[in-house]
Amino acid sequence: MRPYLSFLLLFLGKISLLTAQVQLETSNLPIFVITTQNGAEIVDEPKRTAHLGIIWNGDGAVNNITDPFGDYDGQIGIEIRGSSSQWFPKNNFALETQNADSSANNVSVLGFPSENDWVLHGPYSDKTLMRNALAYTMAGWIMDYAPRVRFCEVVINGDYRGVYVFTEKIKQDANRVNISTLTPDENTGDDLSGGYILKFDKFDGLVSDGFPSAYPSIPGGTPGGTVYQYHYPKPDEITPEQKAYIQGYIGNFENVMWSQGFADPLDGYRKYLDVPSLIHFLFIQEIGRNVDGYRLSTFMYKDKDSKDSRLHLGPMWDFNLAFGNVDYCIGPGTVGWALDFNSFCPGDYWGIHFWWNRLWGDPAFRGEMKDEWVNLRATILSNERIFHLVDSLETMLAEPSQRNFVRWPTLNEYVWPNPIVTGSYQGEMNQLRYWLTNRLEWLDGSFQELSDTNFVPPSYKLPLVAPSPFTDEVTFWVKAVGFKPVVVQVFDAQGRLVHEARNYYEKTGIEEIKWDGSDAPRGAYFYKIQVGKDKPMSGKLIKW
Repeated sequence: MRPYLSFLLLFLGKISLLTAQVQLETSNLPIFVITTQNGAEIVDEPKRTAHLGIIWNGDGAVNNITDPFGDYDGQIGIEIRGSSSQWFPKNNFALETQNADSSANNVSVLGFPSENDWVLHGPYSDKTLMRNALAYTMAGWIMDYAPRVRFCEVVINGDYRGVYVFTEKIKQDANRVNISTLTPDENTGDDLSGGYILKFDKFDGLVSDGFPSAYPSIPGGTPGGTVYQYHYPKPDEITPEQKAYIQGYIGNFENVMWSQGFADPLDGYRKYLDVPSLIHFLFIQEIGRNVDGYRLSTFMYKDKDSKDSRLHLGPMWDFNLAFGNVDYCIGPGTVGWALDFNSFCPGDYWGIHFWWNRLWGDPAFRGEMKDEWVNLRATILSNERIFHLVDSLETMLAEPSQRNFVRWPTLNEYVWPNPIVTGSYQGEMNQLRYWLTNRLEWLDGSFQELSDTNFVPPSYKLPLVAPSPFTDEVTFWVKAVGFKPVVVQVFDAQGRLVHEARNYYEKTGIEEIKWDGSDAPRGAYFYKIQVGKDKPMSGKLIKW
């Protein structure tokens, strides 16, 4: 068990459940009044049948608890959702708007496009209450879709539960992830090619399924550690033919990503990956320096080939532990790439998969990122716009946050994984602004450096040697120094030299050196790499 998880479980066992009852009378936010049948406790599966009434008189209006349920007044199914957050006394909930017979009822709630699946996210460790709303809103500025959000206050069975973020679930939908519907009878031709939604995440729920990557997350590691999970079609609805298709597609994509020609402009990763979506996804993850970014709550989708044959990254999800709200692994600092998680926390079970970092080895990709970052920082992602968003959310939460922290008095307490306890809501907001200011400044300088010829991709501690075990070709990534000889030698288990490569490079930078070991017998091999008169570097290889 990871050290920080052990501490989490120990800490959560000591959480004080002393809370104060709050009598909600009026709010500038929509009010959700939930009443379960016979006052039943809400649990993590199955959904409890309940009534939901929403009091919302429009933006800028005051909502009174005695007002009629003017936005929604009907049946719902409700259950607790989340993973580690389930240990917090303030729960997150999944809602399904339902007809009287408990069938799904697609309706518009708070002006959102019609659907039946919704989320009530209850910020607890995030004492600004706004990290998810902040990330999703910024993502919506630059990505095709991000979950819509609206703050509200929630009362369950007469008990005031505090400030929540009402948001959409990630689903295939013309108004959400806008890809083609894929039905069980679509198993051939263009019909079979989309749409799909996959994700990297923890397995949870009664139905979880997916397929492992053929490659390790970290070069030299064990293949299969990263699992692509089925999100749409659902694991219990996707057909064997559809599974085979998307597994084959991802397999082809990863083969290219692992290959020497991965950056070829025609046959490389751009043939499979929608690069702008990845860049924008990366920007939001890096602005928040999200400790779970890229490796958990990470979604990707693919439409039918006739519409778009490439894999897109997104939508964004789960930023509770972003924007400096973490005290383990990457920590609360503003310096360093979230993409470098594997180096900060090498023992974590959920690593960042290899192709995220592989892309950083392509100078063209780095240059494209740099140019887009500079463009967006001058316009859509300017400091002025980002901090105006923070200010407006704080103003919106001024009074509701006071009630929330009477109900959940945590401002003077450590809640996992807070790196700092400020003691006040204003202190939390000041800390967020200070963190964001410094983070954006670091990113501005770091993106400017991406076109540097000496740039070393994150998580790549040179030299790298992969794959191991191998069946044919082995690649050595070496940091060459101008005009110094680079010597790569491979020895068999008896110490006999079986391969040697000597190269000179005029410029300093990362170089790839290949060894075709397809004819080598199976067994153990050892390599030695020397650059100039520097101390030689050595390691072991296994031939299957």
